[in-house]
Amino acid sequence: MENSKYDTIIAGSGLGGLVCGYILAKNGYRVAIFEKNAQVGGCLQTFTRRGVKFDTGMHYIGSMKEGQILHQFFKYLDLLKDVRLSPLDTAGFEVISLAGQTFKYAQGVENFIDVLAREFPENREDIKRYAEKIKAIADSSPLYNLHKLNSTIFIDTEMVTMSASELIDSVTDNPKLRQALAGNLPLYAGVKDKTPVYIQALLNNFYIQSAYRIVGGSDCIANSLAKSIENFGGKIYKNAEIEELICDSEKMTKIRLASGQEYEAQSFISNIHPQVTLDKIHSPLIRKVYRDRIKSIENGISNFTVFLIFKKNMVKYLNYNYYYYEKPDAWSIENYAPQEFPQNYLYMHQANAENQEFAESAQVIAYMRYDEVKRWENTTIGQRGADYEAFKKEKAEKTVEKLNQQFPHIKDCISAYYTSSPLTYRDYTATVNGAMYGIIRDKNNPMETRISQRTKISNFFFTGQNINTHGILGVTIGAITTAAEILGKKRIVEDICKNS
Repeated sequence: MENSKYDTIIAGSGLGGLVCGYILAKNGYRVAIFEKNAQVGGCLQTFTRRGVKFDTGMHYIGSMKEGQILHQFFKYLDLLKDVRLSPLDTAGFEVISLAGQTFKYAQGVENFIDVLAREFPENREDIKRYAEKIKAIADSSPLYNLHKLNSTIFIDTEMVTMSASELIDSVTDNPKLRQALAGNLPLYAGVKDKTPVYIQALLNNFYIQSAYRIVGGSDCIANSLAKSIENFGGKIYKNAEIEELICDSEKMTKIRLASGQEYEAQSFISNIHPQVTLDKIHSPLIRKVYRDRIKSIENGISNFTVFLIFKKNMVKYLNYNYYYYEKPDAWSIENYAPQEFPQNYLYMHQANAENQEFAESAQVIAYMRYDEVKRWENTTIGQRGADYEAFKKEKAEKTVEKLNQQFPHIKDCISAYYTSSPLTYRDYTATVNGAMYGIIRDKNNPMETRISQRTKISNFFFTGQNINTHGILGVTIGAITTAAEILGKKRIVEDICKNS
């Protein structure tokens, strides 16, 4: 007979849910993870077309040299045996094209300064000051120093109340350098005068340390964690959508699936977007003021992606990521006019082998607001109609045409392409309005836009990209703080340090 009682039930199998599940299962907890889709992983999911695999959310990772922070976490999570990496160009892993002028981000702090200073020789000290400041922010964070880890304090208050754009403006008066330093903002969907400095600083420092593509698709991370959880005795239910999280008068007690089945547990974790999660809780234990605050938080921009399959041996593999901006102001790309789409894009090749000469596939990701697809929001995948397909085709052709302007004849090398819109992202990741990185953190309202892993229900917790910060490092540390609520911080930190 199937077990219907667990120590901990986790809603959603994104990275946060899987890391929580791994930590708890490794420490002897009877864990069950419930996933509405057929594939685990959330943003780690992949899909295959014509025999070519594509990532959907996790495109490259950083700080993976031995001793660096993500390498430590991967070692603790027993991922190193299953994850193959292809290093990006140390002399320029990010290439920023702003209104026709190109800038590069290099790996290593000194290298980063030297390479960018070639374009801004009179601003070398400004670039150095920027690199030193983001490193100082990273070093002061528990993301980089686990012994500072506190389940309620994630980052110093100053780093929450200063914006990323304010930090950049504080280090240089050169307007072009300011834009260059903001050039990879699609990695965090930065909003001028809103996005807190810690998000930009942690992310850039993370990649400047070292940067890699994942060979063969990011699903290897999700599949490895899932296998480990099951080896520890945990259970993962797929195609199992949670319809309701049920409470008694004091705490959460069980879940009910859309199929009607119920499962009980002592504690619960939701890796589903908090706004979506609250719709599944009808208990008065979630007070109206808390519910209203969470529901009122604005979600960030979404994207339109064109997935390209190239003709064999036609396109040389690019060992860097290319950010294109038609206009010189990187911060303004969210305010595009629909007829001018796309005003920006991020172009990345996929790594199918460690040392490949030719690219088999690539992705072109452009900002897209949800209002462009809102008229189809009540439709389902594969059933959105001919006008939606025509909309996607038009946007895809415009995107490929823009790409072709920067990479001449690339259009002639494409054998097939596929697309995804904010609706696709919404339906596969359960993210409100298909927001790439969930909620918008606002330095002007830090407490109102912060979601803690703790909730108003004593045995129910959040994890995932909306807790603390997004990205593979942010979500991993967020999952550790969530698991610490159940297991205890000291036990987890000691285990990580012992294994690293």
